[in-house]
Amino acid sequence: MKNKSLDIKLTFLTFLALFSLSSNPVLCRMAMVTNQIDAVSFTFFRILSGAIFLLLIYFYKTKKFDLNLRNNYLAPFMLFLYAITFSFSYENMEAGIGTLILFAVVQLTMIFMAFKHKESLTLQKVFGIVLAFAGLAYLLYPKEDFSLSFFHSFLMIISGVAWAFYTLLGKKSINAFSSTKDNFFKASLMALVFMIFYFNHLTFDSYTLFLAVFSGVVTSALGYIIWYMVLPKMDILTAGVLQLLSPVIAIILGILVLNEKLSIELFTSTFIILFGIFITLFKKKSK
Repeated sequence: MKNKSLDIKLTFLTFLALFSLSSNPVLCRMAMVTNQIDAVSFTFFRILSGAIFLLLIYFYKTKKFDLNLRNNYLAPFMLFLYAITFSFSYENMEAGIGTLILFAVVQLTMIFMAFKHKESLTLQKVFGIVLAFAGLAYLLYPKEDFSLSFFHSFLMIISGVAWAFYTLLGKKSINAFSSTKDNFFKASLMALVFMIFYFNHLTFDSYTLFLAVFSGVVTSALGYIIWYMVLPKMDILTAGVLQLLSPVIAIILGILVLNEKLSIELFTSTFIILFGIFITLFKKKSK
């Protein structure tokens, strides 16, 4: 009974984390379509607000600030690289399509790393992964009314690789809150340096600033803490495949919030992706 309650808790936390990851593309796209904020400003305020929020919580709990500047710069850099290329991509990309590209790249990267770490790759997992990617390929297959910027797609590919490495580094995390706090703080310093070189092109208003801060505090800082909590409890392939749910959630949110197009292709590909994920994660009960 205790193991069952733990599984339910893990499932709930995983879904909560994935919902947060899926909400960020929608919030970013909501800001970018207004043309009232630039990608650098959105990234800076997103990461900075998350860092301040986490530091305030830490100070409330410990009555001190613990800012270690001597080590751990790879994870913060991956967080910054993911966030900045992510924001630039959504200057010219729908939330759902961008998320599909992002997490397809994440999946490929994590499969490669799973091979490197010699995780077991069964025929069932291979079939599920191939099926999930077939769903993505079906949706992204060029159509007459479909156009995609190569440059912005390339940026999203970089973002996906960066997020995959950030996820892999998270598997080594002992303290999810402490790791996320440290990553956000150092990533905000990197964003500040980048912002200085982009100073003459900065622009934002109160609405887009609110979206950036909400994305930073709620769907990024809190979401990533939960993600780092559940990561050590799953293998690399499972973590990668689960993230394929994020494009599906983002597409649904894009339709509801941004009035993005609903089509037969979307329904079909969503079903294929979900079925592929189910096959990959399905485990027979031991007798």
